[in-house]
Amino acid sequence: MGMSATTNRQPRGVHLVGSVPLANEEEVFTAAAEILGGRLRRIPDGETGVRTNWIGWQFNVFAAHPQLEAVPAAPDDYSALPRFRARAVITADDIAFERLGYADAARASYATFARLKQAGAIPAGCRFQVSLPTPLAPIVAFVAPEAQAVAEPAYERRLLAEPDEICAAIPHDQLAIQWDVAVEFAVLEGVWPAHFADVERGIVERLVRIGRRVPDDVELGYHLCYGDAGHRHFKEPADAARLVEIANAVSAGITRPIAWVHLPVPRGRTDEAYFAPLRDLRLHPETELYLGLVHATDGTEGTRRRIATAQRVVAEFGVATECGMGRRPPETIPALLRTHAEVARPVA
Repeated sequence: MGMSATTNRQPRGVHLVGSVPLANEEEVFTAAAEILGGRLRRIPDGETGVRTNWIGWQFNVFAAHPQLEAVPAAPDDYSALPRFRARAVITADDIAFERLGYADAARASYATFARLKQAGAIPAGCRFQVSLPTPLAPIVAFVAPEAQAVAEPAYERRLLAEPDEICAAIPHDQLAIQWDVAVEFAVLEGVWPAHFADVERGIVERLVRIGRRVPDDVELGYHLCYGDAGHRHFKEPADAARLVEIANAVSAGITRPIAWVHLPVPRGRTDEAYFAPLRDLRLHPETELYLGLVHATDGTEGTRRRIATAQRVVAEFGVATECGMGRRPPETIPALLRTHAEVARPVA
């Protein structure tokens, strides 16, 4: 018996953006595999513990740096945390960062992933996903504008050393690396200032550079985002045009394979106008598109409305939440994962 028309219209596959606020990585791997199973190509460790609030834990990296000092946040800042500036006049060559913790966390989580996979608790075809912030994200979030040009090159050097270590420690055929691109859209939308000229070009160059750093036989993906602090965007996107523009530019700038691109869909956007720019999306042939149109607040019914609208514009895509789930109560996560399962069919 063939698949029903309804099933045929379901998006294919589920993508988990990153954070999943369960107790530890084993709970995340187990819950994701049990509920979503063959709908997943890769599973993140959930960024549990101190990593739950995305880059929030990197605040301590800057706070502990001997050449930086804190200054209070401006009253209208998206975050209420203080920022950091140099204690004295320094150049980019004068500042260095120590280990950031991403490689250490990945190695520890992969040991659990490998054990569960060997035991058959994780589908054989699933890879271990490591989600990393772009180097620009903590710089814009935690460094005062006047110090960003000095601090960014040093922080980027250290952050890019972390995937190098991850790729040296984990078999490439088991690994996927995602770059989380959120702060860049706040800069592009004028919410936060940029310390470099020609903002769009500078952002695309950075995204291409960090993408090329991932070895060709490790899966590479990009998660594009408009923020989720306090369950609100730093700016409501008028439509998906800017997301498409950046996705196209990065795709054009990278010759290595890009396994997936994830784009957010605001909860209230069931109108075709938001999705219309997706007609101009120019991804690599191998690139999977995931749309972040699963929202906990309106569940399966609302998700299906957004899916129906998206399908009038783009033929094939998988589903995801708009951002990570880390800011949600842990007890809500199983139901949210089941919503994904209800609206998506398995991957090939």
